[in-house]
Amino acid sequence: MVDVQRQLDAVTRTVRAKDIDGAPSHVQTLAQTYPSPIEDVWDAATNADRIPRWFSPISGDLRLGGRYQIEGNAGGEILECVPPAGGAAHYSATWEYGGGVTWITVALTAVGDDATRFELTHTARVDEIPPGFWETFGPGATGVGWDGGLLGLALHLSGAGDGPGPAESDAWARTDEGMAFFRGAADGWGAAHAAFGADADTAARAADQTFAFYTGQAPSDMEG
Repeated sequence: MVDVQRQLDAVTRTVRAKDIDGAPSHVQTLAQTYPSPIEDVWDAATNADRIPRWFSPISGDLRLGGRYQIEGNAGGEILECVPPAGGAAHYSATWEYGGGVTWITVALTAVGDDATRFELTHTARVDEIPPGFWETFGPGATGVGWDGGLLGLALHLSGAGDGPGPAESDAWARTDEGMAFFRGAADGWGAAHAAFGADADTAARAADQTFAFYTGQAPSDMEG
């Protein structure tokens, strides 16, 4: 059993604009604090043996300058890798999918001795987003997928069990519990979309389209 509302409420979601070498870009950020020390969260987020236990199988050379590949999803190059020191750690990598390149950064901050704030940032140039994609789905297309990752990590770190694998996730998305999670996550990104400047109707329509996709009610050509 997943405490869906507790997990949804534990995550903060924001969208902001940024210029990258003069190119307008969208920056999406999710953050959650986990009741685990920073060394354990770092290991869970960087150890190839643990990542599949809460996210998806991964292969490659998981070190600075190495390349990785997530099974059935994105691959890329590890651009930064700074292990825990002084209560902080981070890594960044390209996120290459479908011929496009975006960027992810994971930053960890110790909250006392036994808790860690996990912050994931996903940045995409506007001209790298397929035409009509943002207008249809808004930030939820990417954001809800990452919400699922944070849920998996919460289950893994809490000892409640490993997160579901990709096939199990598809089945879970169609259960009452899964539907509630994806509805809430889509609405959370709808709220972030509105805070970013979208009008309420546009943000709500995008949230509905995102929810429909993640629960198997829309064409499955938007992953990554």
